[in-house]
Amino acid sequence: MLSKQEKSELRGKLFRHLDGIVTCPAAFELHKKGITEYLLKQKTVGVTELSEMFKANEGYLNVALRTFASQGWLTYEVDNILNTVKVSTNEVSEIAFNHFNMYTEAAELLKFSEQFSSRKFEVKPFLKLESLFKNFTQNFGVEISKDEKVKAIQEQILSHIEGIIVGPTLVLLGMKGMFHKYFMQTKFKAEEFHKDPENFGRLLDILTHLKWFDKSGESYEFTDTGLFFARRASAYGVTVSYIPTLRKLDKFIFGDPTIFRSEGKGNEEIHVDREMNVWGSGGAHAAYFKVLDEIIINLFNKPIHEQPKGILDVGCGNGAFLKHLFNVIENRTERGKVLEDHPLFLIGVDYNEAALKITRKNLVQADIWAKVIWGDIGNPEAMSKDLNEKYGIDLSDLLNVRTFLDHNRIWETPKPNPKLKETNATGAYTHRGVRLNNNLVVESLKQHFNKWKSYITKFGLLLIELHTSKPELVAENLGKTAATAYDATHGYSDQYIIEIEEYMKALEEIGLTPYENSFKKFPNSALATVSINLFK
Repeated sequence: MLSKQEKSELRGKLFRHLDGIVTCPAAFELHKKGITEYLLKQKTVGVTELSEMFKANEGYLNVALRTFASQGWLTYEVDNILNTVKVSTNEVSEIAFNHFNMYTEAAELLKFSEQFSSRKFEVKPFLKLESLFKNFTQNFGVEISKDEKVKAIQEQILSHIEGIIVGPTLVLLGMKGMFHKYFMQTKFKAEEFHKDPENFGRLLDILTHLKWFDKSGESYEFTDTGLFFARRASAYGVTVSYIPTLRKLDKFIFGDPTIFRSEGKGNEEIHVDREMNVWGSGGAHAAYFKVLDEIIINLFNKPIHEQPKGILDVGCGNGAFLKHLFNVIENRTERGKVLEDHPLFLIGVDYNEAALKITRKNLVQADIWAKVIWGDIGNPEAMSKDLNEKYGIDLSDLLNVRTFLDHNRIWETPKPNPKLKETNATGAYTHRGVRLNNNLVVESLKQHFNKWKSYITKFGLLLIELHTSKPELVAENLGKTAATAYDATHGYSDQYIIEIEEYMKALEEIGLTPYENSFKKFPNSALATVSINLFK
């Protein structure tokens, strides 16, 4: 059994793996274009100037540079009055940039794997992976320095590359059922899991080298380390699901920034593997659901006329949140005792058709009645009209809940506000490659929530939301936060996560305040990247 210290160290490795999945392709592309060399010569440069010099899309270049800052390799300075961003080299920039060639093979593997399914174990990409792993074990021919500062950077980059090696593999195995109790609790052979036992066994040998398995003859058995990562496979899911975007950063940053963009009902997303994203987020988000139970129980223990008629979950994903809420209400509240007389209207809404299909399937399997419909979080008026006309349900009679969604609204330039406030937001925000003014991003958030105010006056708005952290804070706490991965994947996909402090301040300014004792943040420290609130 792992000690508390050992678990902490492995958790740190997991976070560094996630850092690597997003940092590797950015480092490869900016190094190849000569941007890192230019930064070393100039010392300090504006992102606008840099984008003009290298004919880059400023917004996505800004995301990449902020990623480097979060890894401790640059100093990142935002001026929200002048709407400028400057980056400066620091004492480790040259060390890091001079080692960026180590990323080459890993970045090329990401590009090569585009030709193959992320759901199957296939030989050609595996052989590339095997070659990468062999070179990884030899530190890519780099001698590990005795200088502690240099050694730290070398080990940081190696941990990033290990993330490229194990991240997609873990997600593949997790989604295919490899981490079923049958395999986790007993010895097994490669042939029990795959029709190509020879090559699949070689993949297991890689994981054995990483001490995830013990091998005896042809049999494999999970070690405590292997079980640790297997049980957290879903923690890699969201970041890995954005590899379709990450492998094309050359196009995003230096080419057509709209290559993946399609809007409108029914359009298939190609910048993200949505099924994988839903799988990963469903597993990762389950930990937060328990925190909401107390709020839900209190609400549905009130006199029946003071309770919502039901729940509207916009961005229902895989339906896990609705399923959880129904089970809590049915089994742990007074409302659960009278559901026949006072049925609970459950409505799942999503912008993505794949998510709607998964939600319907999961709720039917759980024997839970619910309406599952398409809708746009940015247009509550249309959603309200749809519910009224089709089902006779008043949106304001429902408890509105959302998990990690409002930051993923389609960008809408805010209406002019002569009293536009200066903010302290430090995020890298983009729309179609254009860098956005951080003050406008916060103003957009305010105007977005203002659209919902008239629909949440009765029962409030229950939100779990994702947030960014200042790059210098992240750099000081590498291995303790997934903020770098969150910022990069959301930045490249035009999503708008802002610091908790700025988020709470913005909502307070438009009259939305949390019910007493409803505000929680995770972790409960300056590194918090998740908040829970019931706003009124």
